[in-house]
Amino acid sequence: MKTLGKYSFGLGDRFGHQGAAQLKAIIEASGHGYEITPVWNKSNREHVTIGTEPSDVRNEADTVTREAGYKGDYFVDADHINLDNVDRFISSSDFFTIDVASYIGKKATDEDIELFMEMVSSYDEITIPGIDNILKISNEQKRKIAEKYLFAAKKAREIFSRIEAEKGSGNFITEVSMDEVPDPQSPTELFFILKMLAQEKIPLQTIAPRFSGRFNKGVDYVGNKADFAIEFETDLMVISFAIKEFGLPVNLKMSIHSGSDKFSIYPSIGEIIRKHGKGVHIKTAGTTWLEEIIGLAASGGEGLIFVKEIYAQALMKSDELCAPYADVIDIRTEKLPSAAEISGWTPEKLSSSLRHVQDCPDYNQDMRQLMHVAYKLAAHRMEDFYRLLGKFENQVSQSVYENIFDRHISRLFGIR
Repeated sequence: MKTLGKYSFGLGDRFGHQGAAQLKAIIEASGHGYEITPVWNKSNREHVTIGTEPSDVRNEADTVTREAGYKGDYFVDADHINLDNVDRFISSSDFFTIDVASYIGKKATDEDIELFMEMVSSYDEITIPGIDNILKISNEQKRKIAEKYLFAAKKAREIFSRIEAEKGSGNFITEVSMDEVPDPQSPTELFFILKMLAQEKIPLQTIAPRFSGRFNKGVDYVGNKADFAIEFETDLMVISFAIKEFGLPVNLKMSIHSGSDKFSIYPSIGEIIRKHGKGVHIKTAGTTWLEEIIGLAASGGEGLIFVKEIYAQALMKSDELCAPYADVIDIRTEKLPSAAEISGWTPEKLSSSLRHVQDCPDYNQDMRQLMHVAYKLAAHRMEDFYRLLGKFENQVSQSVYENIFDRHISRLFGIR
């Protein structure tokens, strides 16, 4: 049976050129005593935008691990799939992020709801080790949870069954994600959601809930960090209890989506998982693309010109580019410099404006978010972009490596 390691990182690589640099960071972490399983992830939306296939991600992962002599486990994640698009991923992937967000709020049949109510009739008070307060839940609350989430759990089973029919039992990792919704799930809701998934016999190894606060793409966490730490630890205790209570896989762990760049909460995440001996899955995506253009900008010459041109186009097409990501970006347009202004910027000025180093006076999180969603523009100039990635490979790959190891892995695990 395929099993996900205790620590794992979802490594987004939209254009498929940075697998070696990403793997270098994973290997470096092992030298510091942290074995991290790399998981290359790419969503259907990204494939459609760029014109790639899931097999391209498999080829990249297989190639870079083979060339590096990497002997650890690694996976290829069909990221945020549902019934509409799962089929194209089945042959190439061995990790499936089943996204049930669009099914949440749709009501299951009355018969299914009543059956679930019978199964949870004894859970009026729930005492969970590690949580001071006893969770008290009325039948009315249980019914509301069932009406909100049971249909989604059944859809998760339907998607899982389609994958299992093709790949066979135990031949892939299952994650269930429900993070792309307006409201976070409470610990009580998470408890009953896990009951539903267990009842549907889904052997999920990671679950991605919606947390409080803003998890915007490519920038730091926005919200009360102390409240997040309490929420994260409470959810962790709920998962730990549910594993024993419902017979879920013993290695079931928390997955943090849009986890890249959430530097202000990394110390508390690291402290909490070490405190309880738990694992975590951190999913990153577009930051690799950002590091590619940062590397190109820092290289000067053609690379710098290319990035300036992409930024100028992004300003003109910002509404179109931002629309699909409206729920996960907050761009203050008044903070965006004009194309004319950046035309005279040096390689150092432009790269440091985009690089996520918060104490750098040049850092501009609004520019960074806009460029995060502007990868579509590079896809329209694929030949030029790939040529430049090759020409400035050393600078670009170093940027990707430093971003993952220095700013992500080192912060999470407290590596000095």
